[in-house]
Amino acid sequence: MSLAIRRAAPADAALVFALVCELADYENLQHEVDATPEEIARALFSPEPRLYCDLAEWDDQPAGFAVWFLNFSTFRGRHGLYLEDVFVRPEFRGRGIGKALMQRLARTCVDNGYARFEWAVLDWNAPSIAFYQSIGAEIKGEWKVCRMSGPALTKFAGQG
Repeated sequence: MSLAIRRAAPADAALVFALVCELADYENLQHEVDATPEEIARALFSPEPRLYCDLAEWDDQPAGFAVWFLNFSTFRGRHGLYLEDVFVRPEFRGRGIGKALMQRLARTCVDNGYARFEWAVLDWNAPSIAFYQSIGAEIKGEWKVCRMSGPALTKFAGQG
């Protein structure tokens, strides 16, 4: 059994869109999806993209993804990484894939000197909240904004 994580390529546009829809189903938010595969492809694969996607594959089977973009902290004077979506298909859960995706993004932050790694989690999603806390994230506010920075970010990026 092997895990590989790679940056999505234009040929992956339909897969990325399918994963977005699976995530929306999981969050009971399918009614909010009005994006099209073409819009997702344009955002990810334009000449100067502002959106990025890492795909996780387990034994060459698509297992999950992380969609992210850069934000900026005026207080820190540097960019940060904002994780828009992370999702692992149910049949692949429990294998460390979600953690591996998060670690890859933490390493991206550390390697590029980004100030922080942030994301949000729905307040009803207790399994995800517990997972995020277990990796060192602070949970904040009603939408549960998560932030990893400083020593916790460096420590997490170096694990695995």
